[in-house]
Amino acid sequence: MASPNSDEFLVERSAVINAEAATVFDLIDDFHRWTTWSPWEGVDPAMQRTYSGPDSGVGASYAWSGNKKAGSGSMKITESVPGSRVVLDLSFLKPFKAQNVTTFLLEPRDSSTRVTWQMTGKKNFFFKIFGFVFSMDKMVGKDFEKGLAQLKAEAEKG
Repeated sequence: MASPNSDEFLVERSAVINAEAATVFDLIDDFHRWTTWSPWEGVDPAMQRTYSGPDSGVGASYAWSGNKKAGSGSMKITESVPGSRVVLDLSFLKPFKAQNVTTFLLEPRDSSTRVTWQMTGKKNFFFKIFGFVFSMDKMVGKDFEKGLAQLKAEAEKG
């Protein structure tokens, strides 16, 4: 994790999923499938979603707009390596503006896949001012853990 005085942050969580890397990859690489595992899907039942670009892979885009908890923003896949990694540019518009990079790393094992979910970015003015109260790791880490547990459950259905 980045040092507390750094202008950058890193949030990272990992889980072992008892499924082939290709199965896990397909759930991450297609935003339409995020509704089955994303930790933020239940935050606002009326959340509006917009998909653009290809259905999956590089260029696929997803935008959302919801209540105060859901906020609004967009994601775009910038790198997609089947069974190995997916990298997204993540832009938050509300409740605060931020630009982050989210990376999913997949490490195939015998009959399972280790998935590491990372988010990196620069601490914006809001977090510099309130950094002693807010930690990106504390704010997002539990969501990553929940999302990985839901991704595991979804991938292991098959």
